This record gives sequence, structure tokens and C-alpha cells, in this order.
Amino acid sequence: MQDKIYIKGARENNLKNVDVEIPRDKLVVVTGLSGSGKSSLAFDTIYAEGQRRYVESLSSYARMFLGQMEKPDVDYIDGLSPAISIDQKTTSKNPRSTVGTVTEIYDYLRLLWARVGTPHCPVCGKEIRQQTIDQIIDQIMDLPEGSRIQVLSPVVRARKGEYAKVFEDARKSGYVRARVDNILYELTEEIKLDKNKKHSIEIVVDRLVVRPDVRQRLTDSVETASNLAGGLVTVNVLAEERDILFSQNYACEDCGVSIEELTPRMFSFNNPYGACPACTGLGSQLKVDPALIIPDEDKSILEGAIQCSGWNNIRGDGISRMYFDALAKKYRFKLATPWRDLPAEIRDVILYGTKGENLELHYDQPRGKGVLRQPFEGICNNVERRYRDTQSDAARRELEEAMSDCPCPVCRGRRLKMESLAVTVGGSSIYDFTTLPVSKALAFMEGLTLTRTQAMIADQILKEIRSRLGFLRSVGLQYLTLSRSAATLSGGESQRIRLATQIGSSLMGVLYILDEPSIGLHQRDNDKLLETLCQLRDLGNTLIVVEHDEDTMRAADYIIDVGPGAGVHGGRIIAAGTPEEVSANPASLTGQYLSGRRSIAVPERRRPGSGKVLTIRGASENNLRDVDVSIPLGTLTCVTGVSGSGKSSLVNEILFKRLGADLNRMKCRPGKHKAIEGEEYLDKVINIDQSPIGRTPRSNPATYTGVFNDIRDLFASTPEAKARGYGAGRFSFNVRGGRCEACSGDGLLKIEMHFLPDIYVPCEVCKGKRYNRETLEVRYKGKNIYEVLEMTAEEAKEFFKPLPKIAVKMETLCDVGLGYIKVGQASTTLSGGEAQRVKLATELSRRSTGSTIYILDEPTTGLHTDDVGKLLEVLQRLVAAGNTVVVIEHNLDVIKCADHIIDLGPEGGDGGGSIVCTGTPEEVAACPASYTGQYLRKVLP
Repeated sequence: MQDKIYIKGARENNLKNVDVEIPRDKLVVVTGLSGSGKSSLAFDTIYAEGQRRYVESLSSYARMFLGQMEKPDVDYIDGLSPAISIDQKTTSKNPRSTVGTVTEIYDYLRLLWARVGTPHCPVCGKEIRQQTIDQIIDQIMDLPEGSRIQVLSPVVRARKGEYAKVFEDARKSGYVRARVDNILYELTEEIKLDKNKKHSIEIVVDRLVVRPDVRQRLTDSVETASNLAGGLVTVNVLAEERDILFSQNYACEDCGVSIEELTPRMFSFNNPYGACPACTGLGSQLKVDPALIIPDEDKSILEGAIQCSGWNNIRGDGISRMYFDALAKKYRFKLATPWRDLPAEIRDVILYGTKGENLELHYDQPRGKGVLRQPFEGICNNVERRYRDTQSDAARRELEEAMSDCPCPVCRGRRLKMESLAVTVGGSSIYDFTTLPVSKALAFMEGLTLTRTQAMIADQILKEIRSRLGFLRSVGLQYLTLSRSAATLSGGESQRIRLATQIGSSLMGVLYILDEPSIGLHQRDNDKLLETLCQLRDLGNTLIVVEHDEDTMRAADYIIDVGPGAGVHGGRIIAAGTPEEVSANPASLTGQYLSGRRSIAVPERRRPGSGKVLTIRGASENNLRDVDVSIPLGTLTCVTGVSGSGKSSLVNEILFKRLGADLNRMKCRPGKHKAIEGEEYLDKVINIDQSPIGRTPRSNPATYTGVFNDIRDLFASTPEAKARGYGAGRFSFNVRGGRCEACSGDGLLKIEMHFLPDIYVPCEVCKGKRYNRETLEVRYKGKNIYEVLEMTAEEAKEFFKPLPKIAVKMETLCDVGLGYIKVGQASTTLSGGEAQRVKLATELSRRSTGSTIYILDEPTTGLHTDDVGKLLEVLQRLVAAGNTVVVIEHNLDVIKCADHIIDLGPEGGDGGGSIVCTGTPEEVAACPASYTGQYLRKVLP
């Protein structure tokens, strides 16, 4: 078998006709600067071709459903295996997806609970057992020999009525006695019952003494009693004066609740047989949230405390004022009183209505005045009713601003029917088990004790569950719970979950292509991930990993360094070989950092900050343990800690959402905390994340940074444009006028091909230039608008040098390392790291107020060490202008350059949520309890 993958003439995106040899059955790392062509080689060439060849081997009917893959621009690839891509873009945003369903562990759990679960009554909690006649007889025969017993048929159980007909039917059927409310009667006597009280009636079917020779008679009597009472039999042991109740049904005899036979679908929240009927298995419902209606409790109703559609203009809106005046009069309160000081019952009336009590509404309208008497439904009920009734999407969106996901009141967020939640294995319901962290869930399964029969049934299921939980632990996700929604996972977490699933499938001879699996992983957990990757390789698979992490590179069998620069300056193979060979190669930038010839310098001094402090009090969201955190303003502050220690809960859920609501007027619900102090020193909060800057090809860096408006104004001010009467709108490809109408300004036409991939062809009329001929005749310094958009940021910086307004924005794009991207490059083609740096450049080009707080969540994702250096320069510039930058980060190069570190932990999940230590990098490195400090020691001078 061939031991190498040969790639000849790869020209996809910016690759410059490269030839590469990749060893098979090895761990291969593809590295290089951001935008140098790593993903073009790994994903757009190797993976695309491997996937395409596999799909081509299927029938044309199957291909119709799979969608076609385009052939990458490459001469040929030899020695390719079926390819599986594990990237970060495939996280499910479906609210029904959980960690358990994604990893398929939940499917095995449903099977386990259905096959060996013990049902309980959902009302009283009593265990429910189903028994056959033979099992009932065996239990009765186990009573001491000579025991005198009565076989009773419980025909009525705790129900109101006189039941004269029941006694009459029993007498006609030949029965002699009945036990009514524990008193024995002859059926010949008159039995009068109070019809308003609950009664229990049991017909005496037989009276016998337990002896070996009564088995046949006992069987007949039990069958008769069971038939009379619909599967129930009571055996009264006379000597002990006790009753034993037997049932042939899955039912609680006390409550009358019956359960159908246990099946796996009963435990699925995606199936109507198992899902809670109120929330259809989502576990939450969209409800009006009082915290969003009253964002500021210090304001009075007259000052605008109520912020919700239809009720937020009490001074100008006659109808809402009429209601509030009537409420104030009836319940004796003042509209000028701050909301916080209003009694709880008054607040309840305003939010949830007068519960049917009429208000006296005085109206004075142009068409007349008078008095109305009617109840007030309450703001929350009013918003919910309008949300249900409206047909308008715009109105629904506006009302949704006052609503948030609240736990379902029926299942209390547990997603399943009560009957399903009452089934236990090892004393735990399926929901309770899924709320355990993976590490505890594994311990629960290891310590599970079952009967011999149950153990035989569950053996294979338990083996699968244990191995899959073990794989999750091996990729550093031991802090996750199986009930965690897949939509809340970070890119790195979801990628490692898919990695664990792949190990579980234990395939051989597969080509796995991974995109930065170490994202979001603390150095401590990196070793576990590397072990997992090596395990996958040792099964007989080839791994191609796009990665910048030094540990992964050193553990690799082979490194391919793509470069030398990014974009047009990249696309070549600079070095290929073992980590030692690449380190020794002077041309390789990666090799220079690996060998230590180049490194990011530690700042000479740490900034003490402005002296002002932002303090979060009592942070307790998710696993945070009521902690107080102080962030010195005017510094670069790093929040660190192992995965799952509570960094995102603190920064994204509490800090960003609270500041966003208070400073930016965002409609959001901050995470649990008591208070935040020091907000008065800030004017706005900006979250710079890696989400795309636009979702369509019409969005580009020029439109996002705002420079496109300046360029259009410039073209509109040329003598040629003025002579023709063109305004700035003429140079937009989004509106009619200057754009090519044949392709609506897209430059491309989509041709749908059945059984073949859709083809995008340049528009025949404008030849892909997006504008019509007349617009392109207007030139500035010899270039038309299309040629300006095709320039790289570096070229545009030189071209627009005399125009500072445009040149400054182009310069900031170059400063963040994006000099290679085209001004008009479609935003859909930008990577996450590039999109984030476009946002950073936009912020840099704005005039600084010196009172802004910037929040970044792992900004080094997708960045080469050299790019991390550029990113740090940009962040230091923001801080130098007096702003505050808060970064969640695992990258040691960023952490060592911070002014202040907040280290959370010590572990992830339940073991985290505390402050391990805070201070300068040197102080954290000296802290023996900090895992971050242990690794920081190695990189500090």
C-alpha cells in the first residue's frame, strides 16, 4: 500500500501551484501565518477531493440528496483515503441538540432506562412493579406454611359512591363476603354507604391455608380476583393483619396512574411519547421577563421605568396613562415613586393584572369623554396575548425584546413527561443522570449495582456508555454535562466532542482533517488531546491538523509550513519535514519560533492602570461560587483558567451583558450577580468576537469599516461624475442605478445544475465587475470603482495616501496584519480570525474616548505566533489610549504580556468557579495553586 499522499499542482484560492507529499498513517500538522493558505490546502483541496471521490462512487439518485462537491483546482492527488473533516463550523444551533444527543450517549441511556429502569408513580413516588400470575403465586406460596389467607379482588379503590350495583352483581355471581373500608360484611346483609365519602370495596374470592397442595386452587382464585379487578389482587394474611397488593399492570393502585410498557421512545424529548406536552421537549418557553420590562428599578413609572412595546410612553400615550392613573387611584400609589420602592402586591398588579377586579377608567378623547369599568390584564399578560395573536413578524420581533426563555412550569426544565422522569436506574432518573458532569457520570456507571438478570440485559449498553464517557474525558471535556445545550458550546468544545465520537467509531484507514482542535483548551488538558490524536493515528489513520499550538507541533510526525506571508504573499510550501527539520530551516517563520530564535517579548513594565476599578460582586452564574472580581481600568486584563472554570460565565454572561444593558441599552438578561461597581467610569462596552462581519457576499471589509462610503463620496466628487449628475448612490452595487442589473450587482450568476454542483459563472454583461459600463467610465487617478475594490489594503493605503480619512482606515487594516485582503473581498470568504481583526481595525480607526471597555473571547484563535504579536500590538494601542481590554485567553504569549491576570478554577465544572489568584503575570506564576501559573513560569524571563 502506498505510504504517501501526493498532491500535484494545487491552485485553490491563493495556493501557487504547489506540490506536496504527505506521509500516510502519521500525525501531520499544517501551519503558517493566518491567511497563508493552510485551510486552502487541507480543507479546500485534500478534504474536498477525498469527499468528492467518495460521493462520486454513489448512485446518481443518492448524489441528488447529498449535494455535489466541486472539483478543487488541482492537477491530481494520489493515495487519498475517504476523508472526514472535524472543523468548528458544524456546531448544531438546534435547541433540541444536547451533548448527550450529539455524542449518541443519550440513545444508549434511553435504552438502559427502558430495559432495566424501575418505574415509580409520578404522583406519590411509590415503586410500580408488573407481575405475572405465576410470579404472584410463587410469592404467596413463600408465606410460612399454615398461614391463613384471604384472596380479595379490589373492585373499588378510594372512590365516592353508594355502589349498590357492585354488591348486587357480586351476590349474583355467587360470592358470599366483601370487605368494605377494612370491615368484613356478608353480602346477604344490606350494606349502606355514604355517597359523599371515598370507599374501598374488595370482594372475598377465596379463604385458604397455605399448603403445598393448594397451588392449583390458589391459581384459579388469583386469576378470578385479577379478572374482576382489572389485573389487581389483594392477599390478606389474617394472622399478621396485613395486606399484600399484587398488580399485573404498570399502574399505581393508590393514585390510579398507569404507565405504559417502558420503551426507549418514552425517554426521548424529541418524540411526542416522551416529551413534556407543555414545552414539547424544549425544557423552556418564551415568557415575558419582568427584568427586561423593568431594566432600571430606580426609575419611577413616570420616568419611563417600563420599557416594553405599547407601554413605554406613559407621558405621551393617552391609553396607557389612563390605565396607570386608574391603577394609582384604586391601589393608592404614586406614579412618581421609584419602581424599587413600590410594594410587591402593587408591582404584581401592574405586571400580572387585577385578577378580574374592575378599574374606573376616565377617558377624554376628541370623540367624547366618559368612564369605563373593566379589569386590567397586566403588562406581562398583555404582551403575551399580543405575541400569540399578532400575524406581523415585525411586531413579534419587537415583543420578543421583552421576553426570554424561562424553564417550563410543568416539567421545570427537565424536558420529559412526569411518567418518564419517575423511572429510575440506580435511584436516579434519566434527567438527573444527564445533569452530572462527565467525570461523575462515569463514576456513577462504574458503581452501578444491578440484579443478575438486569446485568445480563444491560451489559452491552453499559459498555458503550462507559467507553463514550471515557472518550469525552480523554479529550478534556470531563466538566461538561450531557444535558448541556449544543448551541452553548464553543467551537473547540464541539470539535473535541466530534473527535471523541470518531474515536468511539474506531475506524481504520481514514483521513481525518482537523481545524485547530486545541482552541479553548488549557495547556494542562493539551496532553490529553495529543494522546487522543495519537490514539486515532495508531488505529491506522492519517491525521492532518491545521494548528498553531507549539505542543501539537512538537508532538507531530511531520510539519508542513505554508507561507511566507498571507493572502497574495502566501500560498507556497516554505518547509516540510519533522519538527526538528522545520526548526532548523532559516526560511521558515514557524521554525524560527519553534527553535526560539524569534519570540514575543515580555513588556518591560506592567501598567498599574488608571487607579479606577470595575468590581463585580457576588457572581454566581452557572458554576461561579458567589465570587467578587475586580478589574483595574486602563489595563490589559487576562481572564484565565482551565476549560469549564467559569471564564465565559464571568466575562460574557455577567460582565458584557450587564454593561451592555446599562451602557449600550442592549435588551438582554445578565447572569446572576449581586451588583457591579465602577460603571460610571465607562461610556460603552464593545465585544469583538469571531462571528462573521456579514452573512452575504455583498458585505466586505470596505462596507464594514465604513470606508466604502468615503470611497463612493470621493468618486461622486470627481468632475466626470458631477458632469453626469452622479451621486454617491451611483457607486453602490446594492441599489439600482449604477450596478449591473443582469446580475443585480453580484458579479456572478448562479446556474442550477441537476445531478451536478451549482455553477457560478461571471456575469456576461459586466464580466464580473458588478457595475454597468457608464459607472465604470468614472475614474479617480486612472482607476474606476471596481479596480479600487480589487486592490489589497496595502495597495489602497498607498493609492489613497493624500486622503487621510481613507488612508487611516487602510493603515489600521495593515496594522492588524490584514494588508493582504482585498478591499472588496466578500466577507463570507474571511476566516474567524480575519473577521475579528477587521472589527479590531474598525475600532482602532475610530476616535478613542479613553473610557471604553473591549471584551475579546480567545482572540488568538486561528492566529500564528507572528500574528499574535501583531494582535498584541493592537490591543496595547487600545489600552495606551486609556481604554480597558478584557481578554479570555489560554495562549501563554498573550497571558505573559497582560498587565493583570484573573485566574479562575482550580478545576472545571463543579470543581471550578472560584478565584485561584489575581495579579501581574509574575505574581500568578508564583502561586503554587494555579495551573496557569505553572505553565507561565516556563515562558517568563
